[in-house]
Amino acid sequence: MAVKILIKRKVPETKEKSLNALLMELRAFTMNQPGYISGETLKRMDDPGEYLVISTWRSIDDWREWILSKERGEIQNKIDELLGVETQYEIYAYD
Repeated sequence: MAVKILIKRKVPETKEKSLNALLMELRAFTMNQPGYISGETLKRMDDPGEYLVISTWRSIDDWREWILSKERGEIQNKIDELLGVETQYEIYAYD
C-alpha cells in the first residue's frame, strides 16, 4: 500500500540557499531508491519560511529502508544542524 510522508520545516530566510542545496542533494539520492514514487516541495504562501515536502512511497517498508540509510542520514543531519531542530515526519496511508 502506498504511503505519503509529510515533512514540515521552518526555514529562516538567511538559510534558504544552504537548505536548498542540501535538499537537492537529498532529492538526487531519493529518486534512485527502491519504492520511491514521487515528491514535491511546497512553500507556504501565508507564512514565509514554512515549507512542506510530500513524498510518496510504494510501501512503509520502502520508506523505512530509506530513512535508515546511511546516505540519507548524513544529509539529514546537515539539514537538522542548519535549521537547529530535528526534522519531524508524518506518515499517511490511503484508507
